[in-house]
Amino acid sequence: MGTRPKWRRRKETRPADIAAAALAVFAEKGFAGARIEEIAARAGISKGTLYLYYHGKAELFRAVVREVVIPNVDAMRAAFLAADLPFAIVLRQLLPRFAEIVTRVPVGAVAKMVIGESRNFPELAKVWHDEVIDKAVGLIATLIERAQAKGEVRPGDPRVHAFSIMGPMLIGVLWRETFTPVGGAALDLSAIARQHVETVLDGLLVENKP
Repeated sequence: MGTRPKWRRRKETRPADIAAAALAVFAEKGFAGARIEEIAARAGISKGTLYLYYHGKAELFRAVVREVVIPNVDAMRAAFLAADLPFAIVLRQLLPRFAEIVTRVPVGAVAKMVIGESRNFPELAKVWHDEVIDKAVGLIATLIERAQAKGEVRPGDPRVHAFSIMGPMLIGVLWRETFTPVGGAALDLSAIARQHVETVLDGLLVENKP
C-alpha cells in the first residue's frame, strides 16, 4: 500500500518523461538519426513500454511539441493578450521572453531539425507550422493590429510586420544552433532582443516615445 501512490504518480508522469527524453535525442541526433531505443533508455523505460504510449517517432515529435513547446507558446499568448499595455512595453517584454525560452529550452535545435528534414518528413514541418509558428506569428500580428486600432502603430499588414519582428530573432536562434558549435561567433539572444526591439519601435510607432 505504501508504494502504490508513488507507482501511480510515476505512471502518470511517464508521457512527459518520454517527451522530454525525445526532445533531448531529437535535439542531438535529428529526426532520422533518433532511435526509439535511445529515447526509451533516456526516459528510464523499455522500448516496449514506450510503445504503450507512442507508436513511433512522428507521434513522439507531436508529443514534444505538445508537452514542451506549446505550453510556452500558450503561456505567452495568454499573458500578452490579457495585458492592456502600450505596444512599446509589450514588445520590450515579448522579445526578451522569447529569447529566454529558446535559451532555456532546446527549441532552436528542434527548429533546425524541422528545417533540415522537412523534405523527407513533411509531417514535421506541418506540425511545427500549425502548432508553433502560426500561433506565435498570429500572437504578434494580433498585438500589432490591436495597437494600430489604438493609433500606436503605423499602418501596414500586421502579419508582415510580425515576420519582420521575428525574422532577426529566428536567424539568431539558427546561428546559435548551426554556426556557433563550429566556431562561429557566440550570440547573446537577449542582447539581440533588446536592441532589435528599439529598432522596430523606432520604425513602427506613430510617435517615437519610450
